Amino acid sequence: MEREQVKEEIKQIYRDHYNDVYKFLVAFTNTRNESEDLTQEVFIRLFKSLPKFKGDSQLKTWIFSIARNVAIDHSKRTRRQQLMSDIVLKFIPSKEKTTEEMVEAKEEIDAVYTSLKKLKYEYRMVIILRGIQEFSVKETAQIMNWNESKVKVNYHRALKQLKNELESDTSLVNERWV
Repeated sequence: MEREQVKEEIKQIYRDHYNDVYKFLVAFTNTRNESEDLTQEVFIRLFKSLPKFKGDSQLKTWIFSIARNVAIDHSKRTRRQQLMSDIVLKFIPSKEKTTEEMVEAKEEIDAVYTSLKKLKYEYRMVIILRGIQEFSVKETAQIMNWNESKVKVNYHRALKQLKNELESDTSLVNERWV
């Protein structure tokens, strides 16, 4: 009976948090296939270490701490490959015919992600957590293992640097980020 209850709790955790973790990793990697694999890795690590969860923080912030670590590990493994794939992807034409507005929106999003990738790791993470995933300052601090002041300062500096990157790379500055 207890084993079935544990299985059901695990399924519920997965259902409750899969989309948020996936979106976080998509924002970090900017690729869906890698994000799916990394999301699975997050939940594998989560379920292996679930007995160690002490409840000192919310389950969601603990899950995102694991996701952050998976993202760091992935970044270390693929740093050189990522540069090459980014170059190659820029030359692959889109198969979809889109309206001018959709093309412009995609260009803006691409510009943000391209500029985001140029930021140092800590800035990129704080923008993804605060700006994309919309975590609170407190939750971001727990995930990043920082104090709340550091989150606020780094988020401000990261946004300023992102704005500068966007302005220097293109004339597009998305108001949501600035």
